[in-house]
Amino acid sequence: MSATTAPSRWERLRDSYLWYSFKRDRTAQLCLFVFICLVIAAFAAPLIAPTDPYDLRQINILDSELPPFWIDGFDERYTLGTDAQGRDLWSIILYGTRVSLLIGFGAVILQALIGVTFGLMAGYLGGRVDALLMRLADIQLSFSTLMVAIVVGAVVKATMGSAFYSQYAVIMLILIIGLAEWPQYARTVRASVLAERSKEYVDAARVMGLKSRRIMFRHVLPNTLSPIFVISTVQIANAIISEAALSFLGLGMPETHPSLGSLIKAGFDYIQSGSWWITLIPGAVLVVLVLSINLLGDWLRDVMNPRLYKG
Repeated sequence: MSATTAPSRWERLRDSYLWYSFKRDRTAQLCLFVFICLVIAAFAAPLIAPTDPYDLRQINILDSELPPFWIDGFDERYTLGTDAQGRDLWSIILYGTRVSLLIGFGAVILQALIGVTFGLMAGYLGGRVDALLMRLADIQLSFSTLMVAIVVGAVVKATMGSAFYSQYAVIMLILIIGLAEWPQYARTVRASVLAERSKEYVDAARVMGLKSRRIMFRHVLPNTLSPIFVISTVQIANAIISEAALSFLGLGMPETHPSLGSLIKAGFDYIQSGSWWITLIPGAVLVVLVLSINLLGDWLRDVMNPRLYKG
């Protein structure tokens, strides 16, 4: 008798409904392609960008506000034109997209770590722990990301100075956005855990004498990953938008270390003078990035929704 080999991970993925749905959804394919291209271009910026916007020796103020290639008067050295400081717009968009993605992914990782841990504890332990953590979530939800950013930014600048805040702006924004949005994970995970903790495999683990922490993280958590993945796609887009909004209001990245939000802010004052490309091109990149992530999140939500017919 020939022993049958277990299917590999690729074979299981190939035969899954997730892969079947992805092959049939052109929108999801296009959005994933666009997102991957933007991520690769952003993190390969030092290799493909014509200039380094952080190197002042490569910036010439006399080249400021040059138009992109489809407008008369453009310079062949600058495909998308230049900003008010003479920096190559294509280069600073690549570097700015990388900063926005770093903040978006970093903030979501922090949100997930806090929210998933609190959600597991609240749903599994219940009682006073559940009441305390959910009240903390309610208090946190009463403060917007903008309010948290204003308070934290004011305290840090007053105690450490503006130079310190500018130097560690990426870390500060990750902390601000991450600490402001963790209740989204906590509430979702708590609801999933409440449905899982009464099932037989949890009772069996308790009878075997396993500790609560091991039951939560080794047995209950893997069965709550589907909604976590869906939330993460949406929260990445929300974190990028939050960073752009904070930078536009002057509470985020400084102009010396551009992000998509700070680029839009830097060029906003030049729309009336005719140099519209300084703000509209980074704005278009931001819209494409966030739209592709949101559409992927919508597709993933529909695929992982057990209430939808998947025949």
